[in-house]
Amino acid sequence: MDSKRTNRRELLKGGAALAGGLAALGQTPASAQEHDHSTMAIGGAPNDYPMILGSKEEIEYGHRSKYVTSVRIPHPVGRDSPDEFGKVMHVASPLQDSVGVVTPSSLHYVATTRGSYMPDVDPKKHTLTIHGSVDRALTFTMDDLKRLPSVTRLQFIECAGNRHNGRQKNVQESHGMTSCAEWTGVLLSTLLKECGLKGTATWFVAEGAEEVKGASSMPIAKAMDDCVIAYGMNGEAIRPQNGFPLRLCVPGFEGIFNTKYLRRIKVTDRYYMNYNDYGHLDRDPTEAALAFQIGPKSVITKPSGGMQLSGRGYYEISGLAWSGGGAIRTVEVSTDGGKKWNRAEIKATPQRMAHTRFGYMWNWDGNETEILSRCTDEIGQQQPTREQVAKYWNVPFDRNYRVPGLDNSVMPWRVARDGSVTNGLA
Repeated sequence: MDSKRTNRRELLKGGAALAGGLAALGQTPASAQEHDHSTMAIGGAPNDYPMILGSKEEIEYGHRSKYVTSVRIPHPVGRDSPDEFGKVMHVASPLQDSVGVVTPSSLHYVATTRGSYMPDVDPKKHTLTIHGSVDRALTFTMDDLKRLPSVTRLQFIECAGNRHNGRQKNVQESHGMTSCAEWTGVLLSTLLKECGLKGTATWFVAEGAEEVKGASSMPIAKAMDDCVIAYGMNGEAIRPQNGFPLRLCVPGFEGIFNTKYLRRIKVTDRYYMNYNDYGHLDRDPTEAALAFQIGPKSVITKPSGGMQLSGRGYYEISGLAWSGGGAIRTVEVSTDGGKKWNRAEIKATPQRMAHTRFGYMWNWDGNETEILSRCTDEIGQQQPTREQVAKYWNVPFDRNYRVPGLDNSVMPWRVARDGSVTNGLA
């Protein structure tokens, strides 16, 4: 036992010495390990698994394995991000590689207000002001907010641009503008109660600190229900791309309402058309009424576009479901193009306004087919097929037409005889 401890102690000393030597040569351990890995196991015996000598950065914050290569991509496909002016546009999350329901902060989708520059906000100087139709206007520092009672909740956010068509090759391109994270902060209702709402208070406007001021109008009833002023994301401070140091989380509402870099909330007695609202509301009253809340939506992430089945036999069909109407109650999967629907297994207790992971065991017979999923939420809303959407809007049916409003239609994946999976709308 003592000799084993000594060997381990000496090995750790050796690693520290190596790190120091590399630093003296101007080479970091992180760069060195790309070229050289020790093949000696703890205890001195050869090992098929090389040892990784941890760098200072790996110890202090941590890196993922070099064998894990999931990355975000520009959205829509063909748009450069950053562009020639250095602006970061929309980038989509790699849903095809997702497991569980929580999106890592580093892979969470990003959307900016008309391609604004990302502000560099000093949390020590940042404040949130609430004014307007209130008894007393108040300004909160970050320290003020963190002294108040906190809540932690799972919540998905989805961009209105998250719509699918026949041109997209995989689920990252078709559905990658949605993510789900654990958000921590203070209920907006807590702050509004501190300010005191006047009887005329019916709407509120949330404004961020982006170059193009991201302001959106929302009903005060939503503010008093479940909105969160978040400063935490997945157990740490919100990442800058997602609104550091403060973000408004509006569960179930279209992504643009979840204002990043939040600095001001004005309580009003009427709806104000702001920069964010312009272009996100339709003149048609029916479509406009559907522009706030995300409808029940699901998508199969595995197998999905670009993947390959190795041959006939059993596979778990896995995917995500979510709804702005509340928790997901059921998910169904079809393996014959929608002729028959089968109840899928929900992997964990569904949370309101959060992604839900589902699975269905499928015995593929090797024939060409289409696989689809649909979900129903807690208030009874069922995800529609594209045929049903066309009938609702009274337009000619075309599998590839642009769905009016927010697109929550069923997404088909085509499985060929050779096991290749492609977009069923193509």
